[in-house]
Amino acid sequence: MPRPKLWKFIGQNPDITFYKPQGVPLKNLEVIKINHEEWEALRLKYLKNLDQHASATKMQTSQSTLQRILASAQKKLGQAVVTGKAIKIIKN
Repeated sequence: MPRPKLWKFIGQNPDITFYKPQGVPLKNLEVIKINHEEWEALRLKYLKNLDQHASATKMQTSQSTLQRILASAQKKLGQAVVTGKAIKIIKN
C-alpha cells in the first residue's frame, strides 16, 4: 500500500489561476495544470527569493521533496511557454 500523501503548508492562495497565450482562442489550446504546492514552491523560491532550505521549512516539507515539486513545476511551465499552452493553477 502506498504511503499517504502529506499536505504541504500553502502560505497564500493565487489571485489569478489561469494564463493563456494572447490572441489564441482557449478552445484551440491544451491546458497544463499546476497544483497549489507547485505554485507555492515557485512563489517562495523565485518571488520571495528564499533558498531551498527556507522554502522547504515554510512549506513544512523536506528539501528533497521541495526540489521534486520545483522540478515538476519548472518542467510544466517550460512546456507551456515553449509550446504555447495555457496554464491553470488547481487545488490539490
